[in-house]
Amino acid sequence: MLQSRERFQPAGPKQPGNHSRIVRYGVWVTGFSMVFPQLIGSGFNIAYNAVHVERLLEPDQLATFFATVTTYNLTVYPLAAVLWFWMLWLLNRPFAKLLGGQPVGPKPLARARRMAINLPWWGASLGAAGWFFCVPVFLIALSQTETPLDTHVYKLLPISFAISGLIATTHAFFTLEMLSQRLLYPVFFVDCSPSETRGAYPLSLRSHGLLWALSAGVCPIGSLLLLMVAPHEVDVGTPWFGLSVGGIGIVFGLTTAGLVGRWVTEPVSELKRASQAVARGDLNAHVDLLRADDFGPLIDEFNEMVTGLREKQRVEETFGRHVGQQAAKLILERNPGLGGFEERVTVVFVDIRNFTARCERSTPEDVVEVLNLFLTEMVEIVEQHGGMVNKFLGDGFMAIFGLTGEGSDDEEAAAIAGCEMLNRLESLNGQLDRDRQPPLDIGIGIHSGPAIVGSIGSPRRMEFTVIGDTVNVASRVESLTKVVGRPLLVTSSTRSALPEHVECEELPPQRVKGQTEPLIVWHIKTQ
Repeated sequence: MLQSRERFQPAGPKQPGNHSRIVRYGVWVTGFSMVFPQLIGSGFNIAYNAVHVERLLEPDQLATFFATVTTYNLTVYPLAAVLWFWMLWLLNRPFAKLLGGQPVGPKPLARARRMAINLPWWGASLGAAGWFFCVPVFLIALSQTETPLDTHVYKLLPISFAISGLIATTHAFFTLEMLSQRLLYPVFFVDCSPSETRGAYPLSLRSHGLLWALSAGVCPIGSLLLLMVAPHEVDVGTPWFGLSVGGIGIVFGLTTAGLVGRWVTEPVSELKRASQAVARGDLNAHVDLLRADDFGPLIDEFNEMVTGLREKQRVEETFGRHVGQQAAKLILERNPGLGGFEERVTVVFVDIRNFTARCERSTPEDVVEVLNLFLTEMVEIVEQHGGMVNKFLGDGFMAIFGLTGEGSDDEEAAAIAGCEMLNRLESLNGQLDRDRQPPLDIGIGIHSGPAIVGSIGSPRRMEFTVIGDTVNVASRVESLTKVVGRPLLVTSSTRSALPEHVECEELPPQRVKGQTEPLIVWHIKTQ
């Protein structure tokens, strides 16, 4: 089920403007719009019959012809109008309730939705029946006269009614379809898609093309062919009638082409606009068209795809805040289950000196404010140099370089990030001094080597991290900063990968927990 449409929200009674009055009487506006195509077809029929058919009729036959026209128009068409009015009245009842914010039962609503989609079929069928019943009625009536009927009438009259009926029926169908989509669909399909309506029979793209061919091609060409089958002994006047028939046919063809073109190009243009917006990164794009035809499922699936992309982006952003953007990307690109892989990485540990004592002298609010300020600055430096903050350790954090696989200078990036953190700390301490707060002092330890990278834990609760001796050594090196009195230390494995221009001071070997041999560390001199 699609999300609720925001394009149209039924509201309570209010003082309507011109547009809202059209919406309020949407059923009647849509229903009575089919009168105009019928008048167009009638005008064509009257014009042709006046020039061709009436010339072939004797006076008594002509009188019968006009009497039949009067009788037919006063019986058949009023009956069709009553049936059409009754259908519109049934459809208008749930329409008015929905427009007024009143509830409509599931069954009446489903019935009204089917009727709204099938309305062009009902209207076109009633109109077509009225036209095509003319053929037997008029021929039977004319054959009852005393004067024998000209055989040409048996050909010209049915073709005349057929072409006039096709003109009126096809244009009525297109008009009802377009107005239904504009005025009825936004009311009946607020929280669902028209294409999901059972029992509805929207016209497919292929059928629309066939109907367009009938209206734009068969009707005008057939009109011109009528001139060829007209009896040669009958004077049809001047060739201007043929030109007028051709001109009217062209107008009908262009009108139909315009209706069908608008019907097809509108959803294509909207889909193009929305897809281009998505390509630019705008995931708020939405195709707000209600269609029951072939475009309906396409539009619905496009909107659902964008909704899924928007949800995925939201999950990635939320996920990234907890595990880091790079970690989130790695997890989503690789198998998110339990498991790992070995990778050479550079691990950085950062710790604030004497932070426990600071907490004892400060309020919890001040502690959190200072810690967030510090971490915001330091995390930004790490990420700028391609690192990933993997864990927050209370008053410090662990960062990893080398997971992106974008280069082999991860040791240099980690060392530069460490130097920038110390430089940034000086600016941060200046800000703390202005706020009359004691300065911060940190220690940074860096070590490079192989580690297991992956998700560990249980199937219900996992953590993406790195484990192994490399992590342990990096943590011990950070602790050595207190012993040797240097804020930034690296091991020999990291130092060997650094460029020559990086100034390092070798310190005496140091004993660390977990290592059998003394550890050689280097102090990086910051600028």
